[in-house]
Amino acid sequence: MTVLQSTRDPQAFGRVAVLYGGKSAEREVSLKSGAAVLAALQSAGVDAFGIDADDQLLTRLSSERIDRAFIVLHGRGGEDGSMQGLLECAGIPYTGSGILASALAMDKLRTKQVWQSLGLPTPRHAVLASEADCRAAADGLGFPLIVKPAHEGSSIGMAKVVGVDELIAAWRAASLYDSQVLVEQWIQGPEFTIATLRGKVLPPIGLGTPHTFYDYDAKYVANDTQYRIPCGLDAAKEQELKDLSARACEAVGIQGWARVDVMQDNSGAFWLLEVNTVPGMTDHSLVPMAARAAGLDFQQLVLAILDASMATGN
Repeated sequence: MTVLQSTRDPQAFGRVAVLYGGKSAEREVSLKSGAAVLAALQSAGVDAFGIDADDQLLTRLSSERIDRAFIVLHGRGGEDGSMQGLLECAGIPYTGSGILASALAMDKLRTKQVWQSLGLPTPRHAVLASEADCRAAADGLGFPLIVKPAHEGSSIGMAKVVGVDELIAAWRAASLYDSQVLVEQWIQGPEFTIATLRGKVLPPIGLGTPHTFYDYDAKYVANDTQYRIPCGLDAAKEQELKDLSARACEAVGIQGWARVDVMQDNSGAFWLLEVNTVPGMTDHSLVPMAARAAGLDFQQLVLAILDASMATGN
């Protein structure tokens, strides 16, 4: 896995702005991720400083000398193509995927539609905009179901439902986060997450939690979440999972780094859920775990992500 490491002199990256915080529902997670990334870059000798992407962002971007941006903004305003577009207009290279891939991956519905058009497996779904939609989805998909805001991350606004009344309530709750709400068939079985870095697929992680699903608390707070590396699959199924994840990222146009979430049903089939273009980088986060399994410590991971931005032309 040494091919993943950056071999550049840290000074070659120039003055690097770590963009974190922001205004999305994932602000608190982004603050933690950004602090960790900033500390790692500085300890490696990179001339890095932090910018909280608040109301003063445009002023900071225009007043500071910035040679490169490391985006650690989760959710809207950082992961949806808008920050990428702003940086391109400002002529500032940045980490991760470009405008189109970022916007597409942030939209769970359209990501699913792209995967479906290519024959990639993703759970059956419906879009909810009314109580009538909820009842139609219940009839068409059956129960249990999982309700999701279409443009949120970190499992914010998600709920598992087993009846029409629960579905309507969950749709109303999710609508507080997003005008577009998605409902999917519930896949019963183990969950896996697969990180990609510089075009390589890192070792998959098997997830286990006593929670109903891998929710916000299980991701960032709980100490009883289980992380399996190796993931528990035999060699052939693990390779199938890695190949599927690579195809999912290629379909969306991922660059630099990302993380794909996948379910496996009781028959052994895999189902794509979503792809995250700016995954978490906290002490509970999954990409650093996968990188460690591939032989990269946190500092090496951060440098590899930054290095990839010099190769993609962002």
